[in-house]
Amino acid sequence: MFKMDSHIHSEYSPDSNSKIDDILKTANERNIDIIAISDHNTVDGTSEVMQKTRNTDILAIPSIEISSSKGHILGFGCEENIPRDLEPADTIDRIHDLGGLAIIPHPYCFYRHGLLCKSDYRDLKIDAIETKNARFIVGYCNRKGKNLSKKESIPGLGASDAHYWKFVGDCYSLIECEKDIDSVLKAIKKGKVKAQGKGTSNILLSKYLFERNILKKFD
Repeated sequence: MFKMDSHIHSEYSPDSNSKIDDILKTANERNIDIIAISDHNTVDGTSEVMQKTRNTDILAIPSIEISSSKGHILGFGCEENIPRDLEPADTIDRIHDLGGLAIIPHPYCFYRHGLLCKSDYRDLKIDAIETKNARFIVGYCNRKGKNLSKKESIPGLGASDAHYWKFVGDCYSLIECEKDIDSVLKAIKKGKVKAQGKGTSNILLSKYLFERNILKKFD
């Protein structure tokens, strides 16, 4: 079994300042074996992390978080950019055409563009959903995602959704696979994953957001 954090943001996302080197440092410290830099609407972070993890103990999976017209979708396994603002079904088709998985992050979190707040999962070819996203306040959205995962046998993942490198690995998945990209994708499809971890401290998150959005204006 390996530990995987499938949803991490780097400085290539407009709402993160995290350097790839700092992300990798935290992943090593927390014994995360597999990571994915899932930046908003760009694979630039994926390109950098895959170069930097060659000949290391960490496996990097290409990924991108795409802003569809009705919410966010991870193109997990995708090394190419996918246009934003397409209809969800079209976005998912593009992901599958590139050999990736369509994973729905924070599916029921309306203030973070959760796709299933506006779309019916039965109309979409979803491969997996996040059932334990570390960025929550009371946990209602995670519970709703977990219930859907159980009801419809949709593989459920844990992920930090870290926009600050110190939060990498707060939530993660245990995955039963070989340590290569193809095996990881197949294991997720087969549901050989289990969401683990804890929520990111709301105190630390508030401190980070204050420093990033308020204090930096006075630098």
